[in-house]
Amino acid sequence: MSTFSAASRSGRRVGLPALVTASVLAALATTVPAASARDAGPPVGGECGGQEQTRRAVRLLTERDGIPGAAVLVTDPATDGRCGRWTEAAGTADLRTGRPMTSADRLRAGSVTKTFTAALVLQLVAERRLSLDEPVERRLPGLIQGHGHAHAHGHGHGYGYGYGYGYDGGRITVRQLLQHTSGLPDYLEAPEWEDYEQLRYRRFEPRELVRRALELPPPQGAWHYATTNYLVLGLLVREVTGRSPEAEIDRRFIKPLGLHDTYWPGDNPRVQGPHSRSYFVDGDGRRIDGTDWNMTFAGAGGALVSSPGDLTRFAGALLGGRLLPAAQLAEMRRTVEADPDRVWPGARYGLGLISTPLSCGGTWWGHAGTVPGGHRALVAVGPGGRSAAVALNTVPDSLPAELDFLDVVDKSLCGDRHSERNSA
Repeated sequence: MSTFSAASRSGRRVGLPALVTASVLAALATTVPAASARDAGPPVGGECGGQEQTRRAVRLLTERDGIPGAAVLVTDPATDGRCGRWTEAAGTADLRTGRPMTSADRLRAGSVTKTFTAALVLQLVAERRLSLDEPVERRLPGLIQGHGHAHAHGHGHGYGYGYGYGYDGGRITVRQLLQHTSGLPDYLEAPEWEDYEQLRYRRFEPRELVRRALELPPPQGAWHYATTNYLVLGLLVREVTGRSPEAEIDRRFIKPLGLHDTYWPGDNPRVQGPHSRSYFVDGDGRRIDGTDWNMTFAGAGGALVSSPGDLTRFAGALLGGRLLPAAQLAEMRRTVEADPDRVWPGARYGLGLISTPLSCGGTWWGHAGTVPGGHRALVAVGPGGRSAAVALNTVPDSLPAELDFLDVVDKSLCGDRHSERNSA
C-alpha cells in the first residue's frame, strides 16, 4: 500500500499507481456539516497548545480540499490532565446518514501496517532468529528468481512480462526489504491494477502477488516503495516462526498493548465495529462507497484495521523503546533518502519508519497509509513523545490537498511551539 497517492509535482500519479482516481471533490465542501461536537472545540478551561491551529488545518481538508471527513487525535505524555489527549474533527463519517466524523472510529490503516510488520521482524532480529543482512534465499529458496522462466499467470491476463529480469533472492537482504532498497517492483504497478475496482472482492495469496511482481520490469533508482517487500517479509516471518505474520503481530503487539480496535480483516471485506465509511471516485467521475474491500491483496503490507487511538498507542510504545531493544530501534531509525514523488518532500525512510522534518524544528517519526477504497491514515510521534494520528475517508487527489493533510500533522505537533516562538 502507498504512503503518498496524490498527484506529484510533475503532475503524474504516484504511490499506489492507479488506485486513486484523479477527480476534484470540491463540490463536497458545500455539503459536509460542521465539526463534530464530540471531537471539536476547546476543552473546558480553554484551548490546549496548538489546538486552534490544528482545528483550522483539519477544516481546510473538508472546506477547501473536498475531503468528506477528517479527524486527528493528539496525545502528549508530557502534559497532565485534559490536554494530555485531545481531538479535532470536521465533516462527515457517513455521507448517507450524515453522521459526523470522529477520531474514535476505526478505519483501514493501509501502509501503517508496515510499521507493525517491521517491528515484528526487528523483534526476531533481537531474538537472533533473523539477521538484517541475511539474504532472502537462505530462508525462502527459489522464491525470488527472474532467470527467464515463463510461468502461467493464472489470472487470464497473459501479459508476459518480466522473463529474464534477473531478480535474485541471494542478493536481497532482510534490511533491503524493510527499507525498500531491494530493487523489487511493486505488484500494484501491474496493468490489471489500473482498473482496481474489478479486483475489489477477490482473494489473493502472498506468493501469487510476489510472482506477479517478478514479471514486471525493475524499478528505476536505488529506493522504490513496494508492498512486495513486505509480503516477502511476511513469508519470512512464517518460515522462521511457524506462524503467520498476522498471528505474531496479534500475539506480540495487538493483545499486549490492548489495541481493541486493531485487527486483521482476513477475507472479510467489511469493517467490523464503529467505523467511518470511505469513498473514491471511479473512472466516470462518480463518487463510490469503497468501505467494503477484500484486503488480502495487501496482507502484511497494508491490511490492518485500526483507530487513531490504537495507532498512537502502538507508535508511542515502539518509539518510546517499549517494544524493541535500543539497538534494534536504532536500526529502524537509520534512514535513506526517499523519492519525494513516492512519499513527500523532506521524507526519509528507515526500516518501516518514515522521518519528516517539523516546521518548528526536530523530526517526527511514523508512517502513512492509503487504501483504494478511500481511507487515508497517518501516525506520527514528535520530539518529546507527542503523537498525532490523522484519519481521512477520501484520499487527497492533488499535491496541495496532500500537503494540507501533512500540515495537520505539523500543526498538531508544532502548534504551541509556533505560538511560543511568535510571542517571544
